[in-house]
Amino acid sequence: MDFENDVFLSYAHIDDQALAEGEKGWITCLHHALQVRLGQLLGKDPKIWRDEQKLAGNDPFADHLIDRVPRVAAFVSVLSPRYVKSEWCQRELQTFVGACQEAGMARPAGKLRVFKVVKTPVPLDSHPAPLKPVLGYEFYTIEACSGRARELHVPAAKDIEQRYYDKLEDLAHDIAALLGTLEAEATGQPARPVPQPGVCVYLAETSYELRERRDSIRRELQAHGYTVLPEQPLPLVGPDFTAAVREQLARCRLSVHIIGQNYGVVPDGATDSIVVLQHQLALERSAGGDFCRLIWMPPDLAPEDERQKRFVDRLETDPGNGSRTGDLLKTSIEDFKSVLHVRLTPPRPAAAAEPAPAAGAVVDSARSHNFLICDKGDLDAIGPLQDLLFDRGVEVICPCFDGDEASIRRDYEENLADCDAALVYYGAGSPLWLRNKLRELQKIAGYGRTKPLLAKAVYIAPPDTPEKGRFRTLEAIVIRPGAGPTAEALEPFLSRLR
Repeated sequence: MDFENDVFLSYAHIDDQALAEGEKGWITCLHHALQVRLGQLLGKDPKIWRDEQKLAGNDPFADHLIDRVPRVAAFVSVLSPRYVKSEWCQRELQTFVGACQEAGMARPAGKLRVFKVVKTPVPLDSHPAPLKPVLGYEFYTIEACSGRARELHVPAAKDIEQRYYDKLEDLAHDIAALLGTLEAEATGQPARPVPQPGVCVYLAETSYELRERRDSIRRELQAHGYTVLPEQPLPLVGPDFTAAVREQLARCRLSVHIIGQNYGVVPDGATDSIVVLQHQLALERSAGGDFCRLIWMPPDLAPEDERQKRFVDRLETDPGNGSRTGDLLKTSIEDFKSVLHVRLTPPRPAAAAEPAPAAGAVVDSARSHNFLICDKGDLDAIGPLQDLLFDRGVEVICPCFDGDEASIRRDYEENLADCDAALVYYGAGSPLWLRNKLRELQKIAGYGRTKPLLAKAVYIAPPDTPEKGRFRTLEAIVIRPGAGPTAEALEPFLSRLR
């Protein structure tokens, strides 16, 4: 198609009325900001058109718009209560959609040509039909105390302006991507490579107070070339919601779940919120073994809703978390993004498996590497144990606690993949900490190992607690050294390395 304009802004004229004399209207500000940012992304001045003539009820629509609307590359609807009531806005949208369908270009290379900017929230049932399946760019926030929608605008306070420009950035980048696709098709040049299904990420919908953090993660993933699902609003009817999420998860190799203070929306006919349901379906998907869940919570999360409290408790005690198929992180959002990128990095090729030593064979203890797993609070206490192991010809590797979250996690997983034996030092760590470490050892094959550990042990260290006194496990050797580490106490463990 031969496009006359790059972008058409479809809006209700009442939404461009300034609240104070001398100020610019909301649409005028959006037009200017999009003109500048889109031009910077394209490297040329974009042609953005909007109809500034306010039509009267008896103005012929065809004379003014019918010939121009179909000849734009991208159509931006600025949704508001007035927009959904406006006959002219509806006809603009229908004219554009009809022209796209007639030309067979409604979704070139999988990219929608209709963009939904939500200036003022309107119930989804009231959205024009072509806009219902379109994810919106929400230029508003919801006040936690009152539940009222507050429009983002400029100029404004610094935090409001930052949110406004974040939304504008998303909109401009997506329009630029569409224009690039259309230009490539028109010139016969290869378009930007479409990410393969193996790099699809399911970014779970969350409760409203975490929308901005979710948008931040989505922006980060898309900037690195990943396809982020869902690409359309999820249905809010229980069975339809479950079917849609299950279908989307099947296309992905990883899901991201952002857990916050609030429980979230409960679909019609369901008993659990969308946040809980998506996690349950991701658990179901992970049973296949080629899928991983990554869960984030704020470090200081303390939900008041009893339903959310129960959900958070289940996540924190889930035996599947702390493994290759599921991980729960309570850290800063930026550190979480770093871990996310590590998990999406293709694993290094596994080394060829070595045959297990024959019964009675002697393993050269000087070549044995033991991963001494401990809590950060035990770093000063493990010295005597390190010395004793080294004196017996065992190379000791300890966890690293300095650096960003992603680097620390990567080093930890590589140690699990490479060590010959693992010794968990149960000192300052809590019972929950110990449980997570034992689960990681159970699922150690997920870290790229091709052969089993020669030995696994739990070293019971001070301070003494009732839990430590009652601790038993069939998963590892339990070492109770008494006053301190001795060769005799460690013999059951060391004998496995010989």
